[in-house]
Amino acid sequence: MRLIRTLLTLAAIASLTGCALTSETIDLHYTQQQGVAQVPGAGSSVVSVVVTDARIDKTKVSSKKNGYGMEMAPITSNEDVTVTVSRAIEQEVRARGFKAGTGAADIKLAAEINRFYNDHKTGFFSGDAVADLSLSVRVSNAANKLLYSRTIMSQGKEENTQLATGNNAGLALDKALAAGMKDLFNDPSFISALKKGAE
Repeated sequence: MRLIRTLLTLAAIASLTGCALTSETIDLHYTQQQGVAQVPGAGSSVVSVVVTDARIDKTKVSSKKNGYGMEMAPITSNEDVTVTVSRAIEQEVRARGFKAGTGAADIKLAAEINRFYNDHKTGFFSGDAVADLSLSVRVSNAANKLLYSRTIMSQGKEENTQLATGNNAGLALDKALAAGMKDLFNDPSFISALKKGAE
């Protein structure tokens, strides 16, 4: 009986390790904030959004881990993270009544991704997927005068996870992005800088 239990335990560990050795590609999602008020006069301001990737490791957004907490196969994003973050910013800009796009504009919004990564934290019975976003944001006018500069740091957590998988990593990353956008767009100084193009 003891031999059977040992074999079953070894088989379970092997299956988890096998899964951890297989790379995974995930989709990241962003849901626009609800109940957002239009900014008076925003419709006459065009905001150009440019997002760059300054992460040290641009190849992945997380890694699977085995039962011992060791990093294994990479977890990558189906879409370039600059596209995901740019779309999130543009959605929120438009939701407030501004025109958003690229090219010639009244206001230039430059965002640099310094970190966008999920770390699977292992525990005795369960773990947590903890994602961090670090985004440096600069707003300037058409004459390149700096109007706003700030680094947004946010976190997203998917608690009590059983497996260090791409699905759990994606949920945590989605939450980190949502928290970052909320922090940025709830900053009155940021909105004031965007309004400069309408003045």
